[in-house]
Amino acid sequence: MIRVLVVDDEALVRTGFTHILNTADDIEVVGAVPGGQAVRTVREARPDVVLLDIRMPDVDGLTVLSELRRMPDCPVVAMLTTFDADEYVATALRSGAAGFLLKDTDPEQLPYLVRALAEGGTVLSSKVTRTVVDGYLNQGGREPSARLTARLTERERAVLVLMAEGLANADIGERMHLSAGTVKGHVSAVLSKLEVGSRVQAALIAERAGLLGPSREEDTR
Repeated sequence: MIRVLVVDDEALVRTGFTHILNTADDIEVVGAVPGGQAVRTVREARPDVVLLDIRMPDVDGLTVLSELRRMPDCPVVAMLTTFDADEYVATALRSGAAGFLLKDTDPEQLPYLVRALAEGGTVLSSKVTRTVVDGYLNQGGREPSARLTARLTERERAVLVLMAEGLANADIGERMHLSAGTVKGHVSAVLSKLEVGSRVQAALIAERAGLLGPSREEDTR
């Protein structure tokens, strides 16, 4: 079972996400709380995935993210947004967010997105990608990103593209006919050479370097 914690200041959002996710046989919502209760609930419930509102009135979502990232067994954290808080996106990425879900995500897609997060994939809306690339994380333009990706071997670059498409390590291994250990080694090398701490940041560098082609329109790849 994938254990999920929903953190949002709106009771309606918490109730809706809980109902949708609990309909999946392999997902259990172990808590749905406002921001002020998030850190304590993570310690008590030990979720695998946390869906965290990026901006809440009682406590800032970025503050919660920072506290969770300091935990030795930090769960995967994806930010929830209505996308009226673009200025928070870059900071969340730099702080280690594993992805972004729009609150108006198609309910049928939500369990799939949570599974992708739990398996180590990225969940990044094309709207988020364009905003970040065109704004807050694109200050250096394409050239610096191209220099970073030039450090990669041909196989590492292929792994990066699949990471940016949202594939988990097991899926990358199946696609490239590689063992799980080999894929894990390539992913570690990619993150190190790109000087980033998360797969989402690596995906954005791949986007800026022009490795992914036309803008993608799906919430997860």
